Amino acid sequence: MNGAQDLGGMMGFGPVVPEPETLRFHADWEKRALAVTLAAGAMGVWNIDTMRHTRESLPPAEYLSASYYEIWAKALANQLLADGLVSREELREGHAQEPPRPVPRVLQAADVAKTLAAGTQYERAAEAPAAFARGATVRTKVFHPTHHTRLPRYARGKRGVVEAVRGVFVFPDTNAHRQGEHPQWLYTVRFTGPELWGEGADPGLTVSIDAWESYLEAA
Repeated sequence: MNGAQDLGGMMGFGPVVPEPETLRFHADWEKRALAVTLAAGAMGVWNIDTMRHTRESLPPAEYLSASYYEIWAKALANQLLADGLVSREELREGHAQEPPRPVPRVLQAADVAKTLAAGTQYERAAEAPAAFARGATVRTKVFHPTHHTRLPRYARGKRGVVEAVRGVFVFPDTNAHRQGEHPQWLYTVRFTGPELWGEGADPGLTVSIDAWESYLEAA
């Protein structure tokens, strides 16, 4: 979707200021926001792409004025509401007012470490050969969906070169909306700065993007 999260190439947001790699959190509540979001995701009611879309769906003014974990917390509340796991009254009051709705799984404290270490497998078996090989010249398609997509707005309709064929993975555009996994081949495609941003762009700049097969066509 063309949301507030898709900022590539836009101006007026100030410089990117990297923080030390060791700085994970700015306050204790951010640790709790991460923990609660991961625990809620482990219930199996939604998937990672669903939650990404929910974050992207925050109103632009709200999204752009919130910190990273504020976005996580706001999106989690919205997702819990959407799936009927909490009511607005419960969120406002801060405690349950109705019996909990059954969920597929409950993450127990003793299982947290091994669950996080295992992660979630999104690679799938190939059912057809890859349409593109390493070194192929491709062009990304131009589309502006209201649903979730992993193809950035600034990279649509652009010519690039396949630098790696990654395998077959769950397609996020459908998975986010519970419309099935529809696995596709995934490629890393390299673009030049001038191709993405035109005249005046750094000629030595390259940007690599992971793109699913349905995003691409032969150039």
